[in-house]
Amino acid sequence: MVVLSPGETVEIEDLEENKALCVSYRAQAVYGLCEEVQASVQKHTQGLRHSKEELNRLNQAIQRLTAEVNSAKSQPCELDRAREPRALQEESASDSAQGKLAWLEAALQRAKQDMARQLREYQELMIVKLGLDFEIATYRKLLEGEESRLSLGQRKRRQPSPSSKRSSIKSDYLNLRRKDRV
Repeated sequence: MVVLSPGETVEIEDLEENKALCVSYRAQAVYGLCEEVQASVQKHTQGLRHSKEELNRLNQAIQRLTAEVNSAKSQPCELDRAREPRALQEESASDSAQGKLAWLEAALQRAKQDMARQLREYQELMIVKLGLDFEIATYRKLLEGEESRLSLGQRKRRQPSPSSKRSSIKSDYLNLRRKDRV
């Protein structure tokens, strides 16, 4: 431990006091700068808001003026049409109607062709469905006949072993297939 004399202690205290004052001045300066920056930010934020509002007003004015210009552009065309002879207007309307009629007739023809194609596809599917229904009914009848024949055959015979059962079913199936072919 270092023992200091009273004179040295006062010097150290003065140094520490000076150091504290420097730190205090620096802190006040930084605080002042922060306040200035905050004030500047607020000022610029307000300026930005005002600029945005002005831009919105200008955009609305541009849109309004664009609509007026488009309206003004269409007006001379209407005036020119009013000056055209009546025969040209009727001819133009007739051409327009004929064009629409041709387009509608073409659309009707396409719709008829599409409907005819869909009808053919439907008829083909119905033929396939009827064939499948017939085949299902045939197999159902065959299965019912086989089940009834097997149930009668089992009543007459004593219970056969599982291997003889399989061979009996197989031979019955083969006999049935032969009858179907004839």
